[in-house]
Amino acid sequence: MRKPFNPLQALILKAFTEGLFHDAEMAISSDQVVANIQRQFAMIEGRKPGEIGLILYVLCLVLGGPFFLMAGPEGCARRIENRLQRTQNDMLQDLARIRSIIYAGYYGHWEGVSEDDNRKNPVLQQIGYTLPAHRTRGPGDVKVTRVYGRDLEQSDILAQDQIPQAADVIVIGSGAGGAVAAATLAGHGHDVLIVEAGPHYPSGRITHEERRMTSRLFIDGGIQTSRDNDIVVFQGRCVGGSTVINNGICLRVKQAGLTHPHAEDVFASWAALGAPVDEARFIQSYEKVEERLGIEPAIEQSGRNNGPHLLRGWADHAASSGDQKDHQSPATWFSKNYGPRADGAACAYCGYCNTGCPYGRKHGMAQSYLLDARKHGAKILADAEVSEIVWKNGNAPRSAKGVEVCLSDGSRRVIAARKGVVVAAGALASSRILDKSGIRNTGTGISLNIACPVVAWMPDGSPLHSWNEDQMTTYVDRGDFLLESHFQPPMSMSTLMPGWFGEHARRMKNYNHLASAGVLIPADRQGRLKGGRLRFKLRDDVELPLLRRALASLSRVHFAAGAREVYPAVARGHALRPGDDVDAYFEQAIREADDVTLSSSHPHGGNGRNADPAKGVVDLDCRVHETDNVLVTDASVFPSCIRVNAQLTTMAMAHYATAGDPFAARL
Repeated sequence: MRKPFNPLQALILKAFTEGLFHDAEMAISSDQVVANIQRQFAMIEGRKPGEIGLILYVLCLVLGGPFFLMAGPEGCARRIENRLQRTQNDMLQDLARIRSIIYAGYYGHWEGVSEDDNRKNPVLQQIGYTLPAHRTRGPGDVKVTRVYGRDLEQSDILAQDQIPQAADVIVIGSGAGGAVAAATLAGHGHDVLIVEAGPHYPSGRITHEERRMTSRLFIDGGIQTSRDNDIVVFQGRCVGGSTVINNGICLRVKQAGLTHPHAEDVFASWAALGAPVDEARFIQSYEKVEERLGIEPAIEQSGRNNGPHLLRGWADHAASSGDQKDHQSPATWFSKNYGPRADGAACAYCGYCNTGCPYGRKHGMAQSYLLDARKHGAKILADAEVSEIVWKNGNAPRSAKGVEVCLSDGSRRVIAARKGVVVAAGALASSRILDKSGIRNTGTGISLNIACPVVAWMPDGSPLHSWNEDQMTTYVDRGDFLLESHFQPPMSMSTLMPGWFGEHARRMKNYNHLASAGVLIPADRQGRLKGGRLRFKLRDDVELPLLRRALASLSRVHFAAGAREVYPAVARGHALRPGDDVDAYFEQAIREADDVTLSSSHPHGGNGRNADPAKGVVDLDCRVHETDNVLVTDASVFPSCIRVNAQLTTMAMAHYATAGDPFAARL
């Protein structure tokens, strides 16, 4: 196996491991943790392993160089703790990144290949965790079994010697925007080629080895960050895109009874920006997608502990609140594109949504719209990254004549597009492709829905076993922010669990008595691509106060539900207890983004719609300004932040842009 970290870097990792676990019982050795990290990073493509290696060198020097490496477990811990107390900003952030990597290497320990190989996995036994194959389900529970016949087959993916020289329409990307556009256009009679940068991972190839799936299915192995590392940005990189590794949440930007009555009217905001949609037509697109995917609310059975925990806590919190907005907040179950139950494919609530469904029960793009596209003759090329659009002419309006593709063997070729090109590679990748293709003003006005977790310890009563259910089932729409229940398998949970040293180990040993939820706040048009990477800064007078207020509300919700300790995702890992001044704590603890763990799974914008070419990259039909045959149909065309999870609106936008057949004149 290739080892991405050299012997000195491995020695630094070992010193960090022994320091972080110096006062905790280890179920595996520090050498095994380092081997696990080497294995995980060997599976990650791109620059991330090298970037982490440089951080290791810097931190080792800051902590004393050879003195740190020779200090022993207690000495290493003392040096790390002293630096934590003194450091600020980027150094604290780098320490936190290495901490997460060490904990992932420990709690992501995997033996052999199968779940049966891990019946006696010592790390999982230490925290009382049972893998899905070994769980006992009661009467009425969905069995943890695979549903066959719902996936694209390997024969649906072109081999390298089958790549066509030309297609009518080339669709770049196979996720929420690309798959819907491809199926719709193929249904109109166009010869469609879908080009996907990532590999094909049908249900049968997906396992519960977290480190392997995050490395294979996510961009940068799930550790893609903004340019200054303030925000982790999760995006899928596989056939089906992020629909393979998301939680299937389907929310409209506004819907009576499910959206806060005082929430921003996203459609009205778009119109005010010069980017109106035909609202009645857009709702029809929502309805078409919801019908095709069989979208339906999650049932209590699938989220029986962690989901109701949030709803109960919110009900008690809102009842004691004097704020009318709390009383008006919808608090209910998410609607999702799992199953649907009528097909006999109800969610088996294994708790691994974010690393793909091995059971064929998620109704993502590879189980729906990509199949539709194939039925209409579309072809799918995987492991092929489009670098740029190739033009017929240099003057406006420009016409695309094809795309340049980099294949898995490193070779490049141009595939011709007889009628046009659809760009739907995701907000960041689409912006990069358009920029390299000479399109102006791309990668600007990028919005994020910022997520931040808060974990709660619930020691009283029976174990919750929150891991034995759907990861995300319930939410509260507060209008200015959302609260969402969520829980993670051991490796992922360890990285978001705040705390250091023995305190972190204690919290993980309480795994069976934990509940968890997160806040979701809008950060509107604060990002742009610089050198191909996302530069995104939260504003001191807008997002940071909102983040503090949302985290304070969620902490109170946990206490209202009976929590004895609450662990907000602040970098220093403090715990809150009943009676603490929650508002004062967050005011002091969060001064800037570096002080807290932030992530986003919903980047959107960058190529915004606008009637005015000076204000947007695409027009109101999602056609790139000053071109006659290039469309963009993913979340990058959203003119402003949509505030809620972006999957359903991305699909609806793709349908909205292609239902009328934008290439009809080229038949």
